[in-house]
Amino acid sequence: MQATPYDDIADWYDEIAPAISNDATLSPFLVIVGDVAGQRLCDLACGQGILARALARRGASVVGIDLSRRMLEIARRYERDEPLGVGYLYGDAQTLDAVRDESFDGVACHLALMDIPDLDAVVQTVHRILRTGGWFAFSIVHPCFQTPGSEWLVHSDGKACRGVSGYFVERFWRSENLAGVRGKVGAHHRMLSTYLNALVAAGLQIERTIEPPETGERGRLHPGNREVPWLFFGRCRKGD
Repeated sequence: MQATPYDDIADWYDEIAPAISNDATLSPFLVIVGDVAGQRLCDLACGQGILARALARRGASVVGIDLSRRMLEIARRYERDEPLGVGYLYGDAQTLDAVRDESFDGVACHLALMDIPDLDAVVQTVHRILRTGGWFAFSIVHPCFQTPGSEWLVHSDGKACRGVSGYFVERFWRSENLAGVRGKVGAHHRMLSTYLNALVAAGLQIERTIEPPETGERGRLHPGNREVPWLFFGRCRKGD
């Protein structure tokens, strides 16, 4: 049985998932997805299923797919406790050999593309499993401001700003914050252009992007993210 880094932190991740996928992250994702009622959707790299459940509550038929068997166990437990009709499958987002071509009206990937080593393979797989005219929505930690060499700085007037270095060096890295997700499992840093060019090369037409500022309580706790975004959201379409 193939183990993943998320198997080791699955229970911890499930505890913090509501804080990670709160209104600051989940709401913009649902905005960029739009109306999903009656659609058959794939939540790719679904983790413990928080997005899959949100999509199902909005009237979609959802299949969640993940490489972490422990995460899938937790997701299925939620489905047993609150049946929403979400199905869960074990699978590698880079191949999805068990998924037929043109199976879905939409594919969602929430805060996971930076976890996956082969970006080109993932977006090509997304293109394959989407029906013609189907959409792909994704969110990532903003690669322009969250680099291996980035840090928060404070101006003399007390305003927070982001210092960034190493942007052009694409590599796997781990944050020094061992209490956070990136400190525990790491991430693949890529330039924003790398993400966008991979989508275009796979035949996915970019329709919309969002870079929301932090507001409310999180904005108060993280004032720097009122100045620079920490997340990037995008939506694409599979053309004819």
